[in-house]
Amino acid sequence: MVQAYILIQTEVGRARDVAAHISDIPGVVRVDAVTGPYDVVVLTEAHTVDELGNMIVSKVQLVPGITRTLTCSVVRL
Repeated sequence: MVQAYILIQTEVGRARDVAAHISDIPGVVRVDAVTGPYDVVVLTEAHTVDELGNMIVSKVQLVPGITRTLTCSVVRL
């Protein structure tokens, strides 16, 4: 399994809606609304990097209200 955190910026007032919508996407492990430069942080997992990338591009980034995402892959040290 590969995992990644997705840091999400949303339109003003849309963090709750974005978080609720993303929580229904298969492969999403956890969704948290946060304070600071990002509004929502999502932990995702998939079997391969390609599967993870596909989920991010074709499902997560298409959620209405998202203005920007930053994906951070999890590494095992």
